[in-house]
Amino acid sequence: MSERWISPTSVFDGQNILKNAHLRIEDDRVIEVLAGDLPQGAQSQRISGLISPGFVDLQVNGGGDVMLNATPTSDGMRIMAEAHRRFGTVAIMPTVITDRQEVMGLAAEAALAAKGDRGILGIHIEGPHIAPERRGTHARKFVRPLDQPTLDIVGKLRDADLPVMITVAPESATPAQISKLAEMGAIVSLGHTDATSEQVKTAISAGATCATHLFNAMSPMVGRAAGAVGAVINSELYSGIICDGYHVADEMIGLAIRARPVSGRMFLVSDAMATVGGQDHFSLYGQDIYLKDGRLVNSEGSLAGAHVTQAQGVKRLAEHVGVSLLDALKMAVTIPAECMGVPEYGMLEGRRVDDLVILNAAHEFVGDLSAPIHDAA
Repeated sequence: MSERWISPTSVFDGQNILKNAHLRIEDDRVIEVLAGDLPQGAQSQRISGLISPGFVDLQVNGGGDVMLNATPTSDGMRIMAEAHRRFGTVAIMPTVITDRQEVMGLAAEAALAAKGDRGILGIHIEGPHIAPERRGTHARKFVRPLDQPTLDIVGKLRDADLPVMITVAPESATPAQISKLAEMGAIVSLGHTDATSEQVKTAISAGATCATHLFNAMSPMVGRAAGAVGAVINSELYSGIICDGYHVADEMIGLAIRARPVSGRMFLVSDAMATVGGQDHFSLYGQDIYLKDGRLVNSEGSLAGAHVTQAQGVKRLAEHVGVSLLDALKMAVTIPAECMGVPEYGMLEGRRVDDLVILNAAHEFVGDLSAPIHDAA
């Protein structure tokens, strides 16, 4: 058994940022997080920076030049996972968006085959059971109400104990269907919706526990109608949000975080497309999407997904939104892991060293612990 100690500048253990803390590593796995002095006689490797569990992303459409909808295979998922690992995201929910029924079925089979490989947690089914008026970049011709084939697919995945998140619009699924999905153990997330606040509340009562990319593709909050946005903010739902400076204004992200009645329910998602770790363009529904000035746009200049990593989201939260570094890390690690019922992904102890990331003083991802580190000191 090979034992060593690592002493970084600071440690995020999933709940707190610790100074003067040390990690005991055995066989490339964290066995202990020790606050205070090292054991007498122990030698430690010093690392400049903060060590954290790697980031968790519950909405990943693509990466490494692969879009899941175009390549709904286990190999495609692995390529996506590897691409995001290069930027510190070590656990993902590959996301299949609105498409033909057979594409959803192929993606589900791929998730079953790839579960656990390189941090592939399960699958996020985002559509096609959404509101046509709020479909965003999703293809209108595939949008439809929630149906039995989708319930059957989710049931098969949950029978295999695979984590599933499914985004639906409250107006595209009955309360009974939402309850059925929740009873299966799927995380029902409300999104791409033109629902009223009352419809959202009904869906929550039926079993929905999450919301998909708050503000985007949702009926807005106005003075005389809370809409889906206001209903989500006023609820105890978990909610993802994109923090790239384009999808949601930094001021609105900060407002939403402060306004939630329960803390610890907002988490970062990338909504990343194939350009993360890939080229500056890809095809979606046969249309070319290009990266221009940090934005992914279609031929009409409209937003078409995001080109951002969780690491960049953490930095933006801390430096532009006004969120503490501790809370920003929780939003990229602890909270999404809790939302999906996999809290171990938000912890340091028990993790492999290649699942741990290093951030520098500028809140930037600089690598993971699988790379060579400084000599013992």
